[in-house]
Amino acid sequence: MKWQLYLVLGAILCLAACGTPGAPRPPSLELPRPVADLAATRQGDKVTLAWTAPRETTDKQSIRHPGPVRICRGVNTTAMVQCPQVAEVAPASAPASRKEKAEQRSYTDTLPADLQQQNPNGYATYALESLNARRRSAGLSNHVEVPLAPTLPPPSDVRAQVTPEGVVLTWTGVLHEHDAPELRHLYRVYRRTPEAPAWSVVGEVQLSTDPHARFVDAGFEWEKTYLYRVVVVTSVVRGGATAVQVEGGPSADVQVFAHDVFPPAAPAGLQAVASGVGQPPFVDLTWAPNTEADLAGYNLYRHQAGQPPVKINTELVKAPAYRDREVTAGHNYFYAVTAVDLRGNESPRSDETSESLP
Repeated sequence: MKWQLYLVLGAILCLAACGTPGAPRPPSLELPRPVADLAATRQGDKVTLAWTAPRETTDKQSIRHPGPVRICRGVNTTAMVQCPQVAEVAPASAPASRKEKAEQRSYTDTLPADLQQQNPNGYATYALESLNARRRSAGLSNHVEVPLAPTLPPPSDVRAQVTPEGVVLTWTGVLHEHDAPELRHLYRVYRRTPEAPAWSVVGEVQLSTDPHARFVDAGFEWEKTYLYRVVVVTSVVRGGATAVQVEGGPSADVQVFAHDVFPPAAPAGLQAVASGVGQPPFVDLTWAPNTEADLAGYNLYRHQAGQPPVKINTELVKAPAYRDREVTAGHNYFYAVTAVDLRGNESPRSDETSESLP
């Protein structure tokens, strides 16, 4: 019977322990955790803010009822305590679970023109304030800064033309709209292919008093389609050095197909030397090598007086030299050479040279 008594006592102790209440927990204020990854980029008068929507409250609970987000913008301040609100963004979607990927959010703010003109050396400071459903917050997000330097509009008449030296871009230059001595300007040229979403910088051109701007892109590939655009960059100079740069809006895209129809230059310096007496008849030909990067080889042409020239090589000659063995002693021959590129474009013929075999 003792074991029955022990069993009853154990059950009583278990019930007593299970019924003991724990430490009371205060009710959650449901304050969203402040954003910590706010980032900002500027182009022209547009500032794009991007951040990750918070998923937890300050007491590490899941956010059940997200509130709106205040967009805060200050001027020439390194830290904001209160929110100088310029806009409000609708609430984010409440995550179904903590395993769900956090929502990426963005907002584009327009900088007023007078704010830029009055503060060409200044900067705007942005922060966010994430609110709960009762419009309360746990404070501001991290702060980000963008320069307030005014930008210039892009050229409106960018043109592209394929030439032997490359893709030549031309446009009418823009005029300075402000004379602040600490501001400098240049053109930045971007390029991409239709299949690639990202633009790459291919060069820069300084603004000058000449209204006609020109840029040559020699770093492309033939037989490809490219898109180009031009932006005007404003540089803020402090102490003789560029402190910050701001891009204006882009020009309209211009598309060009880089089709190579341009032959190499005609070879120069062609010389012919016949074999000596007692040797099998041949003529050695040499010339100055062409320097084109896309050179594939050379063709040799021969004729006698009163006859049309005939190509004498069956395959492209790779080196600037050739020995012609299909000749007969006692005859006089005229020679010319051409250069051929990788796409089969053939140059004009070189100046002729002649040689007689003994």
